Amino acid sequence: MANRKSSYRTVRQRLDALLQPDTDWIAVMATVACELHAAFDDFHWTGFYRVMDSKRLQVGPYQGGHGCIDIAIGRGVCGTAARQKETMRLDDVNSFPGHIACSATTMSEIVVPVMNRNGKLVAVLDVDSDRPAAFNGTDQSELEAICSWIGRGWGPA
Repeated sequence: MANRKSSYRTVRQRLDALLQPDTDWIAVMATVACELHAAFDDFHWTGFYRVMDSKRLQVGPYQGGHGCIDIAIGRGVCGTAARQKETMRLDDVNSFPGHIACSATTMSEIVVPVMNRNGKLVAVLDVDSDRPAAFNGTDQSELEAICSWIGRGWGPA
């Protein structure tokens, strides 16, 4: 776990150096997805789904193979995390009723809501792994901290 925490610390240092107060929101998401994806071997799809309206999410900047283009809020892991505004961490995606298989190789997943400074949901960060139980409490707390930081600092109003 110490090594994982160290990797997150390095990611945060890199993000602090790369992101400026006037950085565009899309560029922020792209940079975060890139840094996270490069830092962890078991992050096989790392990206954002942006809130488009009260009914749907649309894929935003990501790293990895193709993601689903649109996901209904309330559907699948991403849509459920968006509706509940809570992190969802699944050791086995097949155990989740209604899981949307954007990739047949995904075995575990973590989805973290991104709230702006006004407490409004603006996106979710989705990380998939081809390894079962790839995510732990360290991943959850670190990803939640990153999502809180970018949502408050750059998320759209």
